[in-house]
Amino acid sequence: MKKYVVAVLALLFIFGSITAVFAHNGDNGKHKGKHKKFKLGVEVLLDEKLHLIEDKRVGLITNPTGVDKELNSVVDVLHNHPNVNLTTLYGPEHGVRGSAQAGEYVEFYIDEATGLPVYSLYGETRKPTPEMLENVDVLLFDIQDVGTRFYTYIYTMALAMEAAAENDIQFIVLDRPNPLGGTKVQGPVLDPDYSSFVGKYPIPLRHGMTVGELAKLFNNEYGIGADLTVVEMQGWKRNMYYEETPLEFVMPSPNMPTTDTALVYPGAALIEGTNVSEGRGTTKPFELIGAPFINSKELADTLNDLNLPGVQFRAASFTPQFSKHSGTLSHGIQIHVKHKPSFNPVTTGLHIVKTIHDLYPEDFEFRAENSQGISFFDYLVGNGWIREAIEQGKSVEYMKNRWQNDLNEFSNIREGYLLY
Repeated sequence: MKKYVVAVLALLFIFGSITAVFAHNGDNGKHKGKHKKFKLGVEVLLDEKLHLIEDKRVGLITNPTGVDKELNSVVDVLHNHPNVNLTTLYGPEHGVRGSAQAGEYVEFYIDEATGLPVYSLYGETRKPTPEMLENVDVLLFDIQDVGTRFYTYIYTMALAMEAAAENDIQFIVLDRPNPLGGTKVQGPVLDPDYSSFVGKYPIPLRHGMTVGELAKLFNNEYGIGADLTVVEMQGWKRNMYYEETPLEFVMPSPNMPTTDTALVYPGAALIEGTNVSEGRGTTKPFELIGAPFINSKELADTLNDLNLPGVQFRAASFTPQFSKHSGTLSHGIQIHVKHKPSFNPVTTGLHIVKTIHDLYPEDFEFRAENSQGISFFDYLVGNGWIREAIEQGKSVEYMKNRWQNDLNEFSNIREGYLLY
């Protein structure tokens, strides 16, 4: 009897192992199939549209997010390709290899891996000069955006498009996903009087477009007039969040470590326009928000009582290692997104700013105005009236109603530039 039981157990073990192997192989097959179906713009370029850059001197604007599905740097892929003549590199804020913190100026240098010249497009020169473009026939742009108006890479792209138009150089955008998906359009549209490098064109805070779609919009609606080609992705759908693609997330900047960060960023980053820490200098930038003068439990309870869709707030304390309140224990909240489809990062961010303003009027401050009477908060939110509305005790619902007509107009224009 014992031998019989042992034999049956052995057979069951073998059967289970074989089933697991087949199941595993089946999963691998699905995973590989998904990978084969999905292609980034750079992969479509090299696999199907190499004629666009063959026999031309190629300049590349990129950063560490410029990788293929296997995480190979597009700098190295293009440099090593036998039919590509890569001559020049251009780095946005944080540089080609991502070694600079926010706002840090990256000077001209030689890339150690390739020996190619690298020109900075952040700091003193944000637009390529004719001298920078002397050895270039076609400019490629391949950088991962995060779907928010005040992320500077899309304006690096726009200024480079202007330079390309002025110097009769072709411009090619190698498209990438919007990590927030491509269906939701939220927040106030920029007032052109508040145009800056954190908001150059009248688009909303959450624009719901890919960089390729934005390039077409900028080019046609705002008079750039570049000789523009967008190499589209294959297999991306508008309703996809980044986690639903087969891609690994590479940090687009030092304080954008995860897709969770990107999701809260369109609203949480408005805190940058105040004296409250937006969590820079912690492992959860833009998810942690606080200041020494805040009562964590009071703030979390007040925000949770608003019953905002898709989000919950946890009382939290932290000590930033750099930036605002560096080395000082700060108290506040951590933002926990519970349901992405219903979560509105813009209105959530405004509720956070307004609630801190209302709870701590003696301590809370917007950043100082410049000589034109504009605060950095105004540049971020894209107008001057929202700051005034907060100071006057107006509701977020009032703000949302006020910006809705402009948002509807933008949405109509946007429809003409959607590629997917």
